[in-house]
Amino acid sequence: MSDAPTAITNLLYRYAELMDAGHLDECADLFADAQVLLGDRTDGKPPVVDRDGLAAVWRSMVCLHEDGTPRTRHLVANPIIEVANDGTTATCRSTYTVFQQVCTGPLQPIITGRYHDRFESVNGTWRFSERVYLMDLTGDLSSHLMGSLPGDVGG
Repeated sequence: MSDAPTAITNLLYRYAELMDAGHLDECADLFADAQVLLGDRTDGKPPVVDRDGLAAVWRSMVCLHEDGTPRTRHLVANPIIEVANDGTTATCRSTYTVFQQVCTGPLQPIITGRYHDRFESVNGTWRFSERVYLMDLTGDLSSHLMGSLPGDVGG
C-alpha cells in the first residue's frame, strides 16, 4: 500500500492521464464519492456537481478529435499535500497547465489554473472527496471546449 502523499499524487496524475486519453467517464469515476465545485467558492455560488454531473459537463464541453482524444497534455505540478493527524483525510493544492496541439497547428498552452482537492482514505484506499477548479490564465480554448466555461472552470 502506498503512503498518503504517493497515493494522492497518483490520483492527480491519473486524472490527467484519463482526461488526455479522452476517457471522460473513467475520469469522472475518480470523483464517484466527491463533490466538484466548478469555480471559486468565494465568487458566490459556484455550480456543484457529483460524478454524473461532472461527466455530463465534460461530454457537453470537451472537444474530442478524430483520434478520440482532446489532443491535450495536462501537466499537474507543485502538489502541496497536508495529511490530517488521524491519517484518514488530506488536502492538496496543485497547479495545472494544459497544452494542446490540433491538426497541423503548434503545440501551445491553452489554460492554467489550480486544483484545490480534499481526499479521504476508506479501508486503506485514498479517493477524492472534493475538487475545486480554479482558472488563472487562458489562451485559445476554441479547439478544446465547446461553449463557455461553467463557473470559470478550467482543465
